[in-house]
Amino acid sequence: MTVTAISPRSWLPLLTLSVALVAIGCGEQEDVSTESGPRTNGSAPTPSTETNAPTVASVPAPGTAPEPAPAAAPAAKDSGGVVLEKVRYDEFLKRIADNPSKPRYTLVDAWATWCAPCKENFPHVVEMYQKYHDKGLTVATVSFDDTSNPKQVADAESFLREKKATFTNYLLDEPDGGAFEKFNVNGIPAVFVYGPDGKEIRRFTMDDPNKQFTYDEVEKAVVALLEGK
Repeated sequence: MTVTAISPRSWLPLLTLSVALVAIGCGEQEDVSTESGPRTNGSAPTPSTETNAPTVASVPAPGTAPEPAPAAAPAAKDSGGVVLEKVRYDEFLKRIADNPSKPRYTLVDAWATWCAPCKENFPHVVEMYQKYHDKGLTVATVSFDDTSNPKQVADAESFLREKKATFTNYLLDEPDGGAFEKFNVNGIPAVFVYGPDGKEIRRFTMDDPNKQFTYDEVEKAVVALLEGK
């Protein structure tokens, strides 16, 4: 067998071809590695030069402060157990008659934020509730403030919270001054006393200029009713 010698110059073409083939193979591997990114709904793969690189959100860069947490939402203002409920007159009467606590008597104080005497005497209403609630008296208030006036409504809620009026408070929703017509009064303050069946049995109004009631008189009448007199 004859062995043909190969000169160093004759190796150069073969060496060049081998290097080229190796280069082509590495390039295909790089193309495969770029498909390691996530796919979403059949979309094209997201190129990635580092298959195991951490995300910026999970690992902050050295020397940088972490991203601050979102600020907490402001706490809701505490109503202090005071609620102002908007109702029509007919619904108001139904609530008085169908009170599940079945009180012996219900005292209803009609008032408004624009009525100075009403606000002045309001603490007496709260006091009567505290003194006679355990004896069978329930207290409710009816605001004659304008339901279409946000400031009046807000002022009424604020006043009730300030006075700790934790009993039932209504905002009468009757248009065009209908509250006075429904209660058949010419002005406020006014106080109404209802029996256990929801029927009105006493009223105290300012309609008669010669007979202006006081809240002391209201309390005396309430005590007499509770004592069966």
